Amino acid sequence: MICGCVPRTENKMGRASVFENRKWVPLFAGSAALSWACAFPLIKLGLADFGIAGTDTGGKALFAGARFLLAGLVVLAVAKLCGRSFAVPRGKTRWQLVLFGLVNTALHYFFFYLGVSNSPGGRASILDSLGTFLLILAAAVVFREKLTLRSIFGCLLGFSGIVLINLGSTAGQFTLSGDGMLLCSSVCAMVGGLLTRVVTRKMDPLVATGHSLALGGALLIPAGLLMGAHPVGVHLKGLLILAALVAVSAVGFSFYNQLLRYHPVGQIAIYNAFIPVLGVVLSCLLLGEPFSWRYLLSGALVTIGICAVNLPGKGKN
Repeated sequence: MICGCVPRTENKMGRASVFENRKWVPLFAGSAALSWACAFPLIKLGLADFGIAGTDTGGKALFAGARFLLAGLVVLAVAKLCGRSFAVPRGKTRWQLVLFGLVNTALHYFFFYLGVSNSPGGRASILDSLGTFLLILAAAVVFREKLTLRSIFGCLLGFSGIVLINLGSTAGQFTLSGDGMLLCSSVCAMVGGLLTRVVTRKMDPLVATGHSLALGGALLIPAGLLMGAHPVGVHLKGLLILAALVAVSAVGFSFYNQLLRYHPVGQIAIYNAFIPVLGVVLSCLLLGEPFSWRYLLSGALVTIGICAVNLPGKGKN
């Protein structure tokens, strides 16, 4: 299915990409959000099995680096098997591709792991989700996407849903090492989203995704080692969990980045509001964490918000 994104100009059969069709957007964007949400419980299970302590930020960065490097190699292998063009236009596009990997993967998740290690879980989820809404606002400025009152209302509903699932778990004062790093992560997510649109419109989106993940992962590994990552134990269970994380990363980024090539950024990015909601639900199912009625209401708010952003205006199908 990842191969389904052949751009119109590269499809030898002359067919348009399935990712261009608006009716498939909820399926692919929802699948990307579900893939990233699966990462929440899988990361907890993986860190525990590899013996990476909660305060071992270097170990977390090393673990993330391995995850994204392998995911990038998998995506590139799939692109090769599908006969994709690996050509990168000369000039600034090559530097944009490097910047894409640096910001969207390496810096984004470097700041994310630093922040999560030093911030309450609920507030971390809220601050991390800001990247989604910052991206929607930035796309309106950079790409001149129309920002209507309805889409603003949809964003507010989505953000309200994220706040709702974290009620009671956001106590504590603002800290630079925790909240500040998460804000940096959100800014990187915003810039990375803008770069995704720019880069994937100049080269094959699947190849660009693979390069971004592999480069970002390759940068995170030495960063983790320099931060004093402790030796970890390697077991079959841990390797299987890492393989699952590689799979969800490859699928999530591939679907999401290809959608950004063809559709307005705001209409795709809003689906990311589902990630923290699905993350806590999956944690309940896989980790045995307590379930709350707030999760259902939160999911309803996010769903209504997504519909508000994506419903066509008058006179449109």
